[in-house]
Amino acid sequence: MNFKNLDEVDTKILHYLSENGRLSHAELGRLVNLTRAAVRERVNQLAKAGIIERFTIVVNPLKAGKTLSMYFDIEVEWPKINTVAQKLLTAEETTNVYQMSGRPHLHVHALLDDQHHAERYLALLQTIDGITNVHSEVLLTRYKERGALLI
Repeated sequence: MNFKNLDEVDTKILHYLSENGRLSHAELGRLVNLTRAAVRERVNQLAKAGIIERFTIVVNPLKAGKTLSMYFDIEVEWPKINTVAQKLLTAEETTNVYQMSGRPHLHVHALLDDQHHAERYLALLQTIDGITNVHSEVLLTRYKERGALLI
């Protein structure tokens, strides 16, 4: 992916780090034809600018025991959208919460153990004041996922 605010070298550094965040500065330098010190400086500048927010890992939820990945479009009353979002953030199953354009609604992703866990999560949603409607879907197949890019 090309970013309009980055040069080609920084874009390559981000690409390689998103594929393997454990690459050393020396290894990155070999890949982008820079010295270890030059790569370290660029990575530090990317972090300082907030382009790199954190260095982390990507967990495979299926292998870790979360067999259901569900998405929810949750319609809410406009005045209560922030309160509902904050309440959703407190549930350990909730992995992502986004406010979407158009009608007042939140797009929510949750990782769940099984069908019974999904029922409990839906029951929790029914108790949150301000939610007017919930549409849920189960993820069947992941064809492409960019775990290193905020979307």
